[in-house]
Amino acid sequence: MIDTFKGTVYPWQCDFFGHMNVQFYVARFDEATWHLLADCGITPQYFRQNNKAIVAVEQNIYYKRELFAGDLITISSKLIEVRPKSIKYEHQMRLTTTNELVSQMQLTAVHIDTRTRQSTPFSNDLMNQLIMKVEL
Repeated sequence: MIDTFKGTVYPWQCDFFGHMNVQFYVARFDEATWHLLADCGITPQYFRQNNKAIVAVEQNIYYKRELFAGDLITISSKLIEVRPKSIKYEHQMRLTTTNELVSQMQLTAVHIDTRTRQSTPFSNDLMNQLIMKVEL
């Protein structure tokens, strides 16, 4: 796994009950995704130059513990599956100070052509690069 996000829970991210609202878990995992993709060679430049995108088709989030204002978090990520037109990856959010797992997300994303809005295979070069990054 690689570290893909480090941050702090701010008071304005907390809900009525005093803990970080679920929308901010999703936002942090989304930010981590961009770093994971870039580490795999799928950068914003790749998307722009090739008229490609990655779209989420399935997302599962598990909440293990609440986070409160001032908590420091680290997200680590890994690719867990690569197919010709899709990838599956996992994020683990932990309390930085104790390394306790607080949330986990698995997401399946499809590679699409932005002009046709249809799924499209990764190039052979990119596919080989992705396969080398898969962790079981």
